[in-house]
Amino acid sequence: MVFPENSTEVHEFILLGLTDTPELQVSLFIIFTFLYLITLIGNLGMITLILLDSRLHNPMYFFLSHLSLADCVYSSAVTPKVMVGFLTGDKVISYGGCAAQMFFFVAFASADCFLLAVMAYDRHAAVCKPLHYTTTVTTTVCAQMAIGCYVWGFAESAIHTGFTFCLSFCHSNVVHHFFCDIPPILALSCSDIHVNEIVLFTLAAFNVLFALIVILTSYLFIFIAILRMHSAEGRKKAFSTCTSHLTAVTIFYGTVIFMYLQPSSSHSMDSDQVASVFYTIIVPMLNPIVYSLRNKEVSNAFSRAIEKMKVLFST
Repeated sequence: MVFPENSTEVHEFILLGLTDTPELQVSLFIIFTFLYLITLIGNLGMITLILLDSRLHNPMYFFLSHLSLADCVYSSAVTPKVMVGFLTGDKVISYGGCAAQMFFFVAFASADCFLLAVMAYDRHAAVCKPLHYTTTVTTTVCAQMAIGCYVWGFAESAIHTGFTFCLSFCHSNVVHHFFCDIPPILALSCSDIHVNEIVLFTLAAFNVLFALIVILTSYLFIFIAILRMHSAEGRKKAFSTCTSHLTAVTIFYGTVIFMYLQPSSSHSMDSDQVASVFYTIIVPMLNPIVYSLRNKEVSNAFSRAIEKMKVLFST
């Protein structure tokens, strides 16, 4: 790549964050800390609950534990740095730190995207072919699908991070965002970013379209199977196992489509930041809540865990 003559070597970036108003810094720190703690407690709690309760040792909850892991990691790649900025006013992030933040965020957010698709396939197999479910979705198949989600996530992240940080940055090192996301970093480059924009749009479109095709196709067959059920109790049970996943899918893909699949000319830094707050902090927090409230097996497992703790502490 040919660098412009007036380019300067960038060693660090300055993240402008969500606001420059000093009066709001402490309030935002408290809010973000509260949301992040709920995210950690909810997702790590979900993973622990699934590991400890043998009744949850099935493919659906295996994938849910990995969804919680991905949520926890990609939120942790962003939120602690934002909290430090609110508390200390230090908004500087090193060049390497910025690249690392982008890499881990994109890797686990992409894995999240495909895990939701895999979970839809799992629901399809459970509802449409219940007699063959245990032989179709085996432990080996589950492990292979989960590994595939992570492999694709890390491969895509390596492409985006590599393409972004081989650019020349000469306009400014001030990032008009609260973390090192791809679009605001590209906006700082004085290199030709046309290829980067094509790669970003193509991979994001592939992620969303491929995953949504899997999800929509799976649920089309699920709804057909549910309508054919003669038992009202069977239909109710089938719906209850799908509603929490559908809710998570709607929340996640809605914000991703808004953020990455609109033309670069349509991007507004303010609207992008609102969407980014939603999918980096709110969505990872909501997923365990959605599954806890709308899934009786998780609720029952949580109740059993509470009862065991009461017995343990009372002895």
